[in-house]
Parts: sequence; C-alpha cells; structure tokens
Amino acid sequence: MADTAVPIVIRRPTEDRVGAVLFFLRRNPRMIIGGAIVLAWLAAAAFAPWIAPYDPIKQNVSEALLPPSLRHWLGTDDLGRDVLSRVMWGGRVSLSVGVISVSIGLFVGTTLGLVAGYLGGKYDLLIMRGIDALLAFPALVLAIAITSSLGPQIQNAMIAIGIVAIPAYARLTRGQVLAVRAREYIVAARTIGAKPLRIVLRHVLPNVMNALIVQATLSTAFAILAEAALSFLGLGPQPPYPSWGQDISYSTRYLPNLKWWMSVGPGMAIFTAVFAFNFLGDALRDAIDPRLRRSG
Repeated sequence: MADTAVPIVIRRPTEDRVGAVLFFLRRNPRMIIGGAIVLAWLAAAAFAPWIAPYDPIKQNVSEALLPPSLRHWLGTDDLGRDVLSRVMWGGRVSLSVGVISVSIGLFVGTTLGLVAGYLGGKYDLLIMRGIDALLAFPALVLAIAITSSLGPQIQNAMIAIGIVAIPAYARLTRGQVLAVRAREYIVAARTIGAKPLRIVLRHVLPNVMNALIVQATLSTAFAILAEAALSFLGLGPQPPYPSWGQDISYSTRYLPNLKWWMSVGPGMAIFTAVFAFNFLGDALRDAIDPRLRRSG
C-alpha cells in the first residue's frame, strides 16, 4: 500500500503578521475605538478645507444664531458663521498644538532623561534638580505664565505646553534607563569598547521607547486640554480664526439666552478628542506591558 503524502502548508510571513495584528486588535477593542476616533479627528482636521461645508470666518448676519438644522448641522453663531465648519477648522489648531508640543516635550525630555540616567553623577544631579524646579509649578499655571510672557500666539502656546511636558518625559526616561543600564547586554557593549552615544542610541533607547510611546499618547490629551484652556483665556489663536477653547469662551455670553449649540460643538470636540487619546493610551499601556495584559 503506497504511503499517502501529507501536504505541507507554508504560511507566508505577511499572512502571519496580518493574523497577529488582527488577533491583537480583537483582544484590545479599546485600541480600535480610541484609534478610530483619533483617525477620524485627524482626517477631519487634515481635509477641513475640502469637507467643511462653509468658510469658518465668513460672516453672514442674516443667518445669525440659527439652531441646528439640515443646512447647519450644529447651528450658527451670532455672526452667522457655521459652527460645524469652525469645529473642523479648530481641530487643525488643537491637534497641531497637541502633536507639536508633545514632540517638543518628548525630544527634550527624553534627551535629558537619557543623559541623566546613563551618565549619572553630577549630570544626573544638575538635570533632575532643574526638572524638580519645573515640577514645583502647577502645569497649567506654568503654561499660562509662559504664554503670557511670550505673547498670545499659537506658536507660543506650543512652546509653553512643550516646556510643561518636559518633566514627565525626563523622569520617565531616567527611571527606565536606570533599570536598563545594568543589564548584561549593556555591560557587554561597554566591555567591547562601544562608545556611550552608540550604546544609548542602539541599546538603551529602543528598550525604553514603549513607555515613551504610551506617555506621548496620554500627553497629547493633556496638550489638547491645555491649548483649549489657553485659548479660553485669550492666549491662543486670535479672532477670527477658530479654536475650540476660544469658541467656547466666546459662546458663554449666549448661554443664558439658551443658545446652547454654540458651546456644544467645540465642547464635544474637546471631549471626544481627549477621550480618544486617553482611551488609546490606556490600551497601548495594557498591550505593551505584559504585567497589565488581560487574558482574552
């Protein structure tokens, strides 16, 4: 009796990766929800010039204070400007501030944390005392003070929020580096004569990036809130350019007259954006840290 040949199924690496990603997303539905909302806001902000139904700064007093309708989904303000269009364009400001300010804090804070954690000694003492000085001030108060001194402009708001974000990244990076630098592969790299810069960039930094990615995602939510607070106080983009915080501040005068739709649009935008980034950050933390993974 002839032997029956057993077919050998060879799985392609691409199929394995796609299957792993799908399995990962099934076990982390929060990442799907948070990521979908984040992508939706990024798309709305990026394509606002093409998908916004009206010009966000064009005034039409004949349509002032119209309630939500099929023509104006979120109503109009007292100057006849479409609230939905201003929300979409305002997302360009808030999300750009969030991304750029977080990038500033991530780059500067990570650099300081790597130097303090790896070199130690006087470098660690000097850097961390400066970080402690920044932490002595409440984050939002410090951002307001910096923006007030530099002037009420969106670029200054980015710088202020970026400076406020530096301590979190510096302390997190330093702690991670202190845990990594004594491991065997770091000692082996020093033994063969590798330069400190090469060790930090090739061996230390890749092993602390997971925690930094999670921190960056969560910090973006804080940056959006901080920008909204600065704009609410008049320290962000100046009228007539749209901004979520500025539009809420402007619309508060009409709340006693029950013109609620002027505040609901930008308020819901801030809520959903901050919720999405926090949701995504929590999901990333649980997925990256094996101690926090839940069995599905």
